[in-house]
Amino acid sequence: MTRRFTLIGATALALLPMGAFAQDKELVLYCSVDEEWCRAQSEAFVRETGINVLMTRKSSGETFAQIKAEEGQPRGDVWWGGTGDPHLQAAQEGLTEEYRSAMLSELQPWAVAQAETSGYKTVGIYAGALGFGYNSTMVTENPPACWNDLLDARFADDIQVANPNSSGTSYTMLATMVQLMGEDEAFAYLAKLHANINQYTKSGSAPIRAAATGESAVGIVFMHDAVTQATTGAPIVTVAPCEGTGYEVGSMSLIKGGPNPEAAKIWYDWALSASAQEIGATAKSFQVPSNGSAATPPEAPKLADIKLIDYDFAKYGSSEVRAALLARWDAEIGALPK
Repeated sequence: MTRRFTLIGATALALLPMGAFAQDKELVLYCSVDEEWCRAQSEAFVRETGINVLMTRKSSGETFAQIKAEEGQPRGDVWWGGTGDPHLQAAQEGLTEEYRSAMLSELQPWAVAQAETSGYKTVGIYAGALGFGYNSTMVTENPPACWNDLLDARFADDIQVANPNSSGTSYTMLATMVQLMGEDEAFAYLAKLHANINQYTKSGSAPIRAAATGESAVGIVFMHDAVTQATTGAPIVTVAPCEGTGYEVGSMSLIKGGPNPEAAKIWYDWALSASAQEIGATAKSFQVPSNGSAATPPEAPKLADIKLIDYDFAKYGSSEVRAALLARWDAEIGALPK
């Protein structure tokens, strides 16, 4: 569900990253992380700057589609969060603007690489590895450890994953399988997996919430989303697949021609600061922050311990490749009967 709300800033002196007060007193934010984090981040910005925030939360694919639909008459100022592939596509299609923040020197190399790949039209704000989680009260023997284990008939109609058209998480899975297996083999795998899928959700994190409540046994998600459920007491075990897996560089972009450009740059600089990036953990979001001085939540999956593929962000974030993979998924997977 998409929710929209207005945050009204209290009277306070703003310590603005740009060293000046904004003439724009409003910011329209499109947010693609979990809503609790969207709210916490927005509220902190209002407190620190006095700039009102109008926030809409949608998944990465949905937000890309909205920005594309608003091309030429943009309503949003900043797209914050969500997987990097659609941010790169937006950059390629001229939907976002170049901005070289003074904060770039504080960022991890993978975050700067995201900016360089896009011509500085997007930047990395966090990272997280793809995997899955299972409900340990439902899966008590031979727990799955690999992607191939999810094809087992015992998981028939007991796995959830999102639709890659709406979900950046699921598109990362699609691109990961292609890079792990080759394209034809990847689609053959996904066709077999389809027999075990009970629902293709709109949101990328919804499958692990379903596993946490026992609606499904397994949810395919970013591993930090599985950790979030485990920290709330749900019987979720997080798995880094044995064959290897892809990862996301969650990103941020300035929407081209947005109505409040000055406030947008202030948000952009602020959101790259260590203190702003540490807000995620307070909202039970356990990604690895991009600012090198920001504390990584102890709950965050350790990327160094995960068998990560050399994910080709430039290729799989391109308009041509992304559109072709989604069209093939629609034709060969989405169209399969249930």
